[in-house]
Amino acid sequence: MKSVYAPRGRRERAKEEKLKRILSAASYLLAKEGINSVTTQQVADKADIAIGTLYLYAGTKAELLIMVQNQKFATAIEEGLAADTLIKGPEPHPVRDLMALIDPVLTCIREHPENGRTYMHELVFGDPAEPHRAEGLAHAQRWEQGMRKVLSEYAGLDAAILARVITSIVHVTATATMYLDDSLPVIRANVEQQIAAILPRETNLYLKENFHEHQH
Repeated sequence: MKSVYAPRGRRERAKEEKLKRILSAASYLLAKEGINSVTTQQVADKADIAIGTLYLYAGTKAELLIMVQNQKFATAIEEGLAADTLIKGPEPHPVRDLMALIDPVLTCIREHPENGRTYMHELVFGDPAEPHRAEGLAHAQRWEQGMRKVLSEYAGLDAAILARVITSIVHVTATATMYLDDSLPVIRANVEQQIAAILPRETNLYLKENFHEHQH
């Protein structure tokens, strides 16, 4: 049995090793040069593989970026979900709770504005059936569901619609050309102000668990 399964095991390990080298090389070069300057040949050379081998893992430079950014995006979402859980309090504070979810994602997107902007554009306008984009879209959906969960704790809010609107606010504010030169604190403040503008004043908000008490 060993003689039958061992070669396949070695092949799988070799593929995983090549993928690790590709992701490491792409991550380094994209951080250093940016998506518009890096070439697939540079990534192949850095990963010490043939260009044809690289194309077996990622057919385009955009796919390489998506593969790298997916990992960062997923980590940022996990950080946001954990932070939101930690800061929960008894008083209604949806903007604060939402910003806890949003802050790590904003940091991720704006770490390298050119890369973050291209990544978000590819997720929105690229082929959703492409595996790497599908993974990124799944991360984005999970993030939006986290916002929906925060909003659903308050009485009288349409959590699904508001979460979609807030997702759009973050996307446009973090990636639009007119905001490209803004610092992260400025971007964050801009997002926070827009979210506050579309939500009812916090003095008029009640957690669902306390809603009936305030009706009497």
